[in-house]
Amino acid sequence: MDVEQLCRDHGAQEVVIARDLTEIDDQKVATQFDAAIVDLMLGGTSTLEFAAGLRETGMPFVFASGYSDADEIRTSFPGVRLVTKPYSGEDLVEAVAAAYGRGSPG
Repeated sequence: MDVEQLCRDHGAQEVVIARDLTEIDDQKVATQFDAAIVDLMLGGTSTLEFAAGLRETGMPFVFASGYSDADEIRTSFPGVRLVTKPYSGEDLVEAVAAAYGRGSPG
């Protein structure tokens, strides 16, 4: 599934894909984007600290990952949805819409 195209098909004007945490400018993310889809691992590195930063700024986000231990996410990030791989495009779009306040919570 092409997540970038999926986002554009559902109205996203700018979509940025990062394959490594070093590609991400936290300040730019907080001011330039409306929502984020966060994989739990980027380039072999956990993104939990990055996600905690998103939460501190109030940025709506969801986790989308093949990570199998959802308990850690539920404990550390209550209310943040984890969409597990393999997921459908509809599941991901619904989760992002709910996080952004434009859809029903899942």
